[in-house]
Amino acid sequence: MRTLRNCLLALMGATAPAAASAAQAQGQDTFDPQRRRMVEEIAALTRETRHETGRASLSARVMDAIAKVPRHEFVPAADRRDAYANRPLPIGMGQTISQPFIVALMTDLMDVKPGDRVLEIGTGSGYQAAVLAEIVKQVYTIEIVEALGREARKNLDALGYRNVEVRVGDGYKGWPEKAPFDAIVVTAAAPRIPQALIDQLKPGGRLVIPVGERWELQHLLLLVRNADGSVERKNVLPVRFVPLVPGK
Repeated sequence: MRTLRNCLLALMGATAPAAASAAQAQGQDTFDPQRRRMVEEIAALTRETRHETGRASLSARVMDAIAKVPRHEFVPAADRRDAYANRPLPIGMGQTISQPFIVALMTDLMDVKPGDRVLEIGTGSGYQAAVLAEIVKQVYTIEIVEALGREARKNLDALGYRNVEVRVGDGYKGWPEKAPFDAIVVTAAAPRIPQALIDQLKPGGRLVIPVGERWELQHLLLLVRNADGSVERKNVLPVRFVPLVPGK
């Protein structure tokens, strides 16, 4: 969870109508100008990084979800005035809410469809899960820090996201009871790709994950699991995320 440096380095963490109504009831409309500006900045960064990502634009469904989710509800009250700045913000416990551009890019790389079931590793405050909940059938999300997991569940429930299930646990192990998944996204950097996550993908499923050591250059990777079990791997973008913490 996470910021872009020189436009390349990032430091990174069916219910839509109900969610939208809840957001409006809490005054989301007052943030409309900031939210629109954030969406414009994401579109501009997407064009600037098109040679690295292979994407000159992101899907309309992803951009609509980014435009709809009230990011200010997922940051501490003291930082709400900066909620729609295109940069990460602290959420406590040494963690941050990811830069909106990175959230949008990672979501687009997942190439999810309305009926999909997806897994997120690293719930943070719940923002990425909310974005996914706008465009897929079911989101399962795991957070290893119990206090963050509780807060994320509270945030998501308050906004009416009934298609998100939050679990406190070790993301390295995935969520085998709910597998297989159409896509998996990891919002913290792992030194290696957890085999359990690959195993929990459906054939054709996608895994988006930053890989690398904490103080070294990391890479955002896209992996696709083929029907025969083999994996195709693409290096998307150099990034820098907080580390994925293994359980004990």
